[in-house]
Amino acid sequence: MKIVKGIFYFIWIAAIVVLLIFFIASPQSFTAENIADFLSRYNNQLMFIYIIVSLVRGLFLIPSTPFVLAGIPLFPDQPFFVFIVSLVGVAAGATMVYYMSDLLGFSKKLEEKYPSKIEKWHQRLNSPKASLIVIAWSFFPLVPTDIICYVAGIVKMPYRFLIAGVMIGEIVLIYLYVYGGMALV
Repeated sequence: MKIVKGIFYFIWIAAIVVLLIFFIASPQSFTAENIADFLSRYNNQLMFIYIIVSLVRGLFLIPSTPFVLAGIPLFPDQPFFVFIVSLVGVAAGATMVYYMSDLLGFSKKLEEKYPSKIEKWHQRLNSPKASLIVIAWSFFPLVPTDIICYVAGIVKMPYRFLIAGVMIGEIVLIYLYVYGGMALV
């Protein structure tokens, strides 16, 4: 099991490093327009590619916003499709990040290095107000939702409260992105 974890960890880190290098070398490639352009090259498989990319982006800690915004010009007559795919992608990303915090062994390292901070977050995310914290965090567009999912995985926040908070916060945000964006297009 340790070897599999090590291989998975190496592949995951290598993929993030490659994406980060590509982002630094070519940040214009990660705009909503360029993502839409890339996806439109594969017009016959476009819906399938959009769904797959929306589902796996969470593995690489890539924010969902550019993909939601890219879906607007890609599927201008299907806002509900973009909305649903984006929500499912956010749920998949949140779930992957939540469970990866333990799978990759980061939680033990952080607990050893920052025990007081981990305890503080443990108290916050295992309190009756925990879902409200997650809802607010998920709704605020300037902070990555993946961070709260990662911390929730480390402190063992009940998954059902995490995913409910993420979905409530993201439903509003994605709705505004999709239908507001469609109105602008």
